Amino acid sequence: MRIALLGGTGDIGQALALRWARDTDHEILIGSRDPEKARQKADEYETELDSVGVEREVKGFANEMAADRSDVVVLAVPAFHVQDTVEAVADRIEDADVLVSPAVGMDRDEDGFHYKPPKAGSVTELVADAAPEDVPVVGAFHNLSADRLANLDVELGLDTLVVGDDGDAVETVAQLAEQIEGLRALKAGRVANAAEVESMTPLLINIAMENEGMHDVGVTFE
Repeated sequence: MRIALLGGTGDIGQALALRWARDTDHEILIGSRDPEKARQKADEYETELDSVGVEREVKGFANEMAADRSDVVVLAVPAFHVQDTVEAVADRIEDADVLVSPAVGMDRDEDGFHYKPPKAGSVTELVADAAPEDVPVVGAFHNLSADRLANLDVELGLDTLVVGDDGDAVETVAQLAEQIEGLRALKAGRVANAAEVESMTPLLINIAMENEGMHDVGVTFE
């Protein structure tokens, strides 16, 4: 399977790229608005993987090209770039592809981080509204610390919640999540439930900021 990480030069894109490249045999494509930046980052990821004894090829492309070549497209971009990114690659995504959204809308003030959903209700719903009609959209990886995920020396022991309206697409993303060592996927219902999932992210960041030794805090459910 080919996985494209659009905006894969950023924190969550890097983290997922490294974990999937280390733990799976899937082909990993890094996308960016600047293809040269994507290629440079792909080379850096290869070097980092090599440092832990993993020899893998990671390729970099413009976002449109990465999306065109992939089966699963992860929108690893900030929430305010999500809609523009979907619109830019819409004609490169096929009905059989899966579009994955990990982004969360947030604001920060002197008190900390606060959830700020778009008018659609959640970023995942915004993606679903912007995506081509027959392309399934799944929300996942919202509540993970990118720093913890990117540190290949750390055992994760975390859960990620997965939402979506297409059962096959949800199952595909859940399986991809669980192929990352130490990550468990839990289904949390349809896209309409995404706001409840996304709203936990600013809470976790606030906990991390206010408590010593909790920088990479995550969630597990028992």
